Amino acid sequence: MLRLSEIKLPLDHPPEALPEAILTRLGIAPTDLIDWKIARRANDARRKSAIQMVYSVDVTLADEAATLARFAGQPHIRPTPDDAYRPIGHAPANTPSPVVIGAGPCGLFAGLILAQMGFRPIILERGKVVRERTKDTWGLWRRAVLEPESNVQFGEGGAGTFSDGKLYSQIKDPRFLGRKVLTEFVKAGAPPEILTEAHPHIGTFRLVTMVESMRETIQELGGEYRFGTRVEDFEVESGPGGTRRLRGLHLSDGSFLEAAHVVLAVGHSARDTFAKLYERGVHIEAKPFSIGVRIEHPQSWIDRARFGSCAGHPDLGAAAYSLSHHCANGRTVYSFCMCPGGRVVAATSEPGRVVTNGMSQYSRAEFNANSGLVVGIEPERDYPGHPLAGIDLQRRLESLAFTAGGSSYSAPVQLVGDLLAGRASTALGQVTPSYKPGVTPTDLAACLPDFVLDAFREALPVFGRQIANYDHPDATLTGVETRTSSPIRITRGRDFQSLNTAGLFPAGEGAGYAGGILSAGVDGIKVAEAVARAILGDEPAAEERAA
Repeated sequence: MLRLSEIKLPLDHPPEALPEAILTRLGIAPTDLIDWKIARRANDARRKSAIQMVYSVDVTLADEAATLARFAGQPHIRPTPDDAYRPIGHAPANTPSPVVIGAGPCGLFAGLILAQMGFRPIILERGKVVRERTKDTWGLWRRAVLEPESNVQFGEGGAGTFSDGKLYSQIKDPRFLGRKVLTEFVKAGAPPEILTEAHPHIGTFRLVTMVESMRETIQELGGEYRFGTRVEDFEVESGPGGTRRLRGLHLSDGSFLEAAHVVLAVGHSARDTFAKLYERGVHIEAKPFSIGVRIEHPQSWIDRARFGSCAGHPDLGAAAYSLSHHCANGRTVYSFCMCPGGRVVAATSEPGRVVTNGMSQYSRAEFNANSGLVVGIEPERDYPGHPLAGIDLQRRLESLAFTAGGSSYSAPVQLVGDLLAGRASTALGQVTPSYKPGVTPTDLAACLPDFVLDAFREALPVFGRQIANYDHPDATLTGVETRTSSPIRITRGRDFQSLNTAGLFPAGEGAGYAGGILSAGVDGIKVAEAVARAILGDEPAAEERAA
């Protein structure tokens, strides 16, 4: 099978245009084309007056060797890559179960891969099963009632459950582990289109049923779930030469779980877990992250700005964007986690704090577009002195936002025009914020540093020249966005184990090694394989692990 890439056709091309383009590209007769299928589909909207669809296709030919020889050296005609996933081994009989802490995307795939290899993992999740968790999350959005252990951050499916469900990433993926993630999602009920779309997404409602299906698969393979089970402490024993090894876990039900191989996939908001790990001497370092707001516009504005007269075309869907600007004050403002046709949601996991995030369904059919509008910050400059200082900064800003919003889980909101003019907002304009349980017009200076607001004032007019109406005076800014990524990294060696605590495998977004559903799932696969190697005896010495 051969892969042909960069086949470009008009937006409204008829179905027969694609196979005809294959024949033309290869210079072959119809009888020489045995079969073909789409491998990837994207759109090129750089010229709004002539938007094109761009395809990669896999073809089966009567004489593929001769065709390859004719097109030798051409990058857009090559053998189809082998993207099949192959397990690295199988568990011996009576192998003690490895433990996975956290049932978000990273923990889910770590558990799935371990189960598929026969290791019968035990998965600990401090929150509830996904449907009960969904009810609790709606309780905050509709009634301003927060459940600290069951919310947008905690519970089966992780934070990615209440998001746009984006399934694309910029990670390097030479083993096609991302394809494994997408394939398992399709098996669990995701639309098959995610295997071919250039920017696939799922949406919250579909994610709920998929997470349930994958849980059932893991259990059928011998895995065990324990919900409502928080890890309270880590038992670490010291050995000769200053070596350290994890011995087990103290759980919230008062029990002790002996465990020699533990995947730590707790997500970026498990602040109490991070504190306990630091207390137990596990190596942690502060890492950069970003802070800011959610900006909202009517989706129709973004569609027209991106697609022109083609806005609303069914093959284009709701338009997305990606923006970045380097400011005179040395800061970078950029869009983050853009949600076309979605809503801004309450995403706090701690009482007395306000946090925003973005979410959308598969249809992306709601009225507004929203995106994080954030500014990058770094430990040396903004939260020096302690590995957990970034968490302290997050909490301080979230508490200020809670107060600015009226101390009721309503969020502070400011119109773009008012922010640019340096005045507080007292009323809303054309854009209706989607955040629930509600918003309070105010001045975001009450809950964000001056350097963030100064960066916004410089960047917004720049973005307005790139996307019409982006800096419209009535566009809304809802604060605060602080959970863009983990503020810490739990450092690990080449074997994926903690740099100074053998048996502990930091993984995913919370440990500082992923950002988003796809990359978290890929990291979960890598860490599961590392656990398998350790159990199967392919474990390097301590000095090799740290190299």
